[in-house]
Amino acid sequence: MDAKTIRNTFLEFFKDKGHEIVPSAPMVNRTDPTLMFTNAGMNQFKDYFLGNQTPKFKRVADTQKCLRVSGKHNDLEEVGWDTYHHTMFEMLGNWSFGDYFKREAITWAWELLTEVYGLPKDRIYVTIFGGDKKESLEVDHEAYHHWKEIIAEDRILYGSKKDNFWEMGDTGPCGPCSEIHIDLRPVEERKKVRGETLVNQDHPLVVEVWNLVFIQFNRLTSGDLESLPEKHVDTGMGFERLCMAIQGKYSNYDTDVFRPLIDLITEKVDMKYGGDEKTDIAARVIADHIRAIAFAIADGQLPSNTGAGYVIRRILRRAVRYGFTFLNFEDPFLCQLVPSLCEQFADIFPEIKEQEAFVVRVIQEEEQAFLKTLEIGLKRLAQIRETLPKDQKVIDGAVAFELYDTYGFPLDLTSLIAREHGLAVDETGFAAEMEKQKNRSKADAAKETGDWVAVKEDDTSQGSEFVGYDALESTSQLVKYRKIKQKNREVYQLVLDRTPFYAESGGQVGDTGYLEANGEKIPIIDTQKENELIVHLSPKLPPNPKATFKSVVDARKRFLTMNNHSATHLLHAALREVLGSHVEQKGSLVNDEGLRFDFSHFSKMTTEEIQSVEHRVNEKVRENIALEERKAVPIEEAKAMGAMALFGEKYGDEVRMIIFDKDYSLELCGGTHVPATGHIGFFKIIGEGSVAAGVRRIEALTAEAAERYVEREEQVLNEVRSILRHPKDISQAIQTLVQDKQRLEKEIERIHQEQATGLKNDLIKKIHHMNGKNVIIEQVRLPHGDALKKVVFELKQQVENLFAVLAADINGKPQIAVMISDALVKDGQLNAGNIVRELAKEIKGGGGGQPFYATAGGKDLSGLSNVVEKAKAILQ
Repeated sequence: MDAKTIRNTFLEFFKDKGHEIVPSAPMVNRTDPTLMFTNAGMNQFKDYFLGNQTPKFKRVADTQKCLRVSGKHNDLEEVGWDTYHHTMFEMLGNWSFGDYFKREAITWAWELLTEVYGLPKDRIYVTIFGGDKKESLEVDHEAYHHWKEIIAEDRILYGSKKDNFWEMGDTGPCGPCSEIHIDLRPVEERKKVRGETLVNQDHPLVVEVWNLVFIQFNRLTSGDLESLPEKHVDTGMGFERLCMAIQGKYSNYDTDVFRPLIDLITEKVDMKYGGDEKTDIAARVIADHIRAIAFAIADGQLPSNTGAGYVIRRILRRAVRYGFTFLNFEDPFLCQLVPSLCEQFADIFPEIKEQEAFVVRVIQEEEQAFLKTLEIGLKRLAQIRETLPKDQKVIDGAVAFELYDTYGFPLDLTSLIAREHGLAVDETGFAAEMEKQKNRSKADAAKETGDWVAVKEDDTSQGSEFVGYDALESTSQLVKYRKIKQKNREVYQLVLDRTPFYAESGGQVGDTGYLEANGEKIPIIDTQKENELIVHLSPKLPPNPKATFKSVVDARKRFLTMNNHSATHLLHAALREVLGSHVEQKGSLVNDEGLRFDFSHFSKMTTEEIQSVEHRVNEKVRENIALEERKAVPIEEAKAMGAMALFGEKYGDEVRMIIFDKDYSLELCGGTHVPATGHIGFFKIIGEGSVAAGVRRIEALTAEAAERYVEREEQVLNEVRSILRHPKDISQAIQTLVQDKQRLEKEIERIHQEQATGLKNDLIKKIHHMNGKNVIIEQVRLPHGDALKKVVFELKQQVENLFAVLAADINGKPQIAVMISDALVKDGQLNAGNIVRELAKEIKGGGGGQPFYATAGGKDLSGLSNVVEKAKAILQ
């Protein structure tokens, strides 16, 4: 079977068993605050297990795109080096939500693997949970009983809590699991060593293929377990490993899941796969990583410097590094693999094909940027190596961190290049610098969460009913609450049975307002979605949680936010009219203060294009187009009508459509909107720029905020006119001023250059010789720091065996420069960085630099004479 047939066979098998086949959720997780990425098949069904939603189908099957590169599921460093770890992978799964349980899950798994796929029964081992005395957990006798009916008992192995007890997190649904392993070793090896001894021992050919999880408990914050009212089945089978087993390969990378990509890579560099370990690893890394990068971008996650975006950038740069170092790719190459990837997955994951051009462009620009930085960083690393004393074989951890922080060099890249030159990297020092950086943000991210407290023991509510489209007030009752601690404050999360508060999603911020009962108001400071649960944040808990509350939304904030949200829809349509149909929304933020809108486009918008877009939006505002809201529209019908959907969003079978003129703006949207476009009043773009490769951002204002902005701009313009004494042509007058300023700056710079050259010549005349060194230690006066740097570098070029210390008065501020010839540095006796730190004490300052050149600044100008005397003493 080829990979496509294997996947389709799985889905058809469970369809015949009464399962609804559902599409994969986006790989980028935007609704669960505990996850950056979808890292398991169960993520999109989490609310069913938590009881926040009622499943539409009792039985479901799918193939889910997953990414594991952070947290406890971090396989990144293993990828490419072994045969079975990946960043992005597919997880085939079948699910039961309170329907069938262990018997059916086990029986069907055996039937599919052995009878349908034809895997040899004598190669299969299964594990069950062997109990845990510390937690008073019994052996999973039920699973054992079902397995022994279909497999020899000596092939049923007992597993530990670590391997055979699945938990969603520190709290929440959990339960025992049963893993299915297969022994793919050659006959000779299987005769020598029994397969059961290699299960869960990280053997590359004795691998776990399928995990059957039986969710039957809920773990509380206290650590105690309670039985769930309904038992669920959650299974996950690694698609790539399954293909390896069925196709009789010894590596996932030898299957037709990866070989088309690997063959394309090796063809581009005219090499044979399987010939050299280093180049083989590089080809595997690239084939794996391009999948993760491309699917993440197609799902809406662009490479960036923070959060999930940085994870994608890290994967991309790791792939570029392997291609550059081992395959001699000096130009963008990852982007060339995308068309082949899109063809391979177009049937099962159509979003990758639909976004092909955009994905190619983003990856290409990211590659170009890093390849430039890579070259600069390599030169910087070469400088560092050259200035190391002969007896020093370790690159300082702070220097390695500079390469990481400034040039995007991963530590493994720095270490690799260092090893090639007989050097090592101070990894402990690097880790210390990294820890400092992490600690700066860790405090803000720290969050402690308590257990939910049910207000009504008999409550069967699945969470809040949202009534905020039609009302800003409602009567509500508290369903459950819990206390959380975040950013050094305690707040309460409140879940109501019905609410007018809009929870932050789709770019629209959450509502604020208050709950009122018995004359007391409880402030609501934010409303958020946690998975699909509407959570209201309050600094305090209502005195009587069982009271009936009046829920009131801050109307002014909501109305202003609605103005901005509806304006983004008009803006999106206008951008597509003016720039072209390639424009797709890539993100947005709308609140009561303004809006920002990110969209796919590959060049800076011209002034004329911005004006055209602005005019078009305001034209639609003046038309006062009435909102047409359509609820519960079948998604295929909505798409057929031309409704714009946001890539990376998970839509249900039925959607809500927001229409402002069916021939202009149709979008799928869950946000709140104005009843007619005239309410927006006035639309003004205040900024346009780049936020990522292939993505532009427009910032804009509406209504009163837009009017105030125009008034401020007009006031500034009038002030400029007044200062320039009301010229006929204000633009020409300013241009003349700028030209005069530039001319005078050049003249001043010429004078400064002459002063610096004259000073350099005077200093050369003052050289005195000491122990083979040409010494210049002087107090000088210069106009700026660049002039000081110019002087010392020119001295280094003209004077051999130079030792120079200049104590400079830079416009009344003390500055020190130390320059030492490379020949004097290499013998290990002199180090400019150490010397300048000692001298800086005399001017009450600090500094540092490289062994051959270092600078320092300070506060005490009177200490410059002491610097000169101390430098002479140090030299002696």
